[in-house]
Amino acid sequence: MDERSRDARQSAEYSARTVDEALRRAAEALGLSIADVEYEVVKDSSRAFLGVLRTGQAIIRVWPPTTGEGELVPTAELDPTAEAVQAAEPEEKAESEAPAAILERNPPELEREACEVVSTLLDKMGLLAAVEVVDHGGEVDRDAEEVSPLCLNVVGDDLGILIGRRGETLRDLQFITRLILRRKLGVWPNLVVDVEGYKDRRADVLGSLASRMADRVRQTGLPVALEPMPAYERRIIHLTLSDDPDVYTESTGEGEARKVQILPK
Repeated sequence: MDERSRDARQSAEYSARTVDEALRRAAEALGLSIADVEYEVVKDSSRAFLGVLRTGQAIIRVWPPTTGEGELVPTAELDPTAEAVQAAEPEEKAESEAPAAILERNPPELEREACEVVSTLLDKMGLLAAVEVVDHGGEVDRDAEEVSPLCLNVVGDDLGILIGRRGETLRDLQFITRLILRRKLGVWPNLVVDVEGYKDRRADVLGSLASRMADRVRQTGLPVALEPMPAYERRIIHLTLSDDPDVYTESTGEGEARKVQILPK
């Protein structure tokens, strides 16, 4: 679908316990079959959370269909009683692929509160582990227009369960930590939670992968598509190759199938 065509139409958002249920609601509101609904997944928290819980919310963004020769169906014709929802919480922005400008400093009590929250979560999960502060954060990088985050690292034995497949459980742990801290402190914290240095190791691997694939694109002149990755991993690929004179990157796909393509300039 042409992105400019989408931009010309006013979208609506629908929420439900799962993406499929939200899609059914949208289809009913538009009077379409599910297969004909044009949508993208904004947020999918319906999957298992920390391997145990379910947060039970999915959000999709839906565009009204066109009629005839590209004529748009008026947005007013959408079901006015459909459950439209507000945009995803700032946590989604925190994982955006483009470098984000973060100039506000964390509140002084963040470090103590963050360590306490993570320790409590670990205790409730029955895990014997400790939380260490790797970086106190707060350093201002004027060139990048951002402030370095507070970085916590969980250490202990057999903590693979905290990382999960493709780091999904670790992502959940960081999200719920930020959510609790936001409610405690009234602001979204600039915070990174890691387990046994997993994110640092993964960043090194992804940086090397990006460089190797960029070399392949240079040699062949053909684009290369990487495997689907979460947003923060895609961001590493984008940043690694952002200054490359011969290639550029873009993300394609939706939801958990979203991935990075490396293309020749």
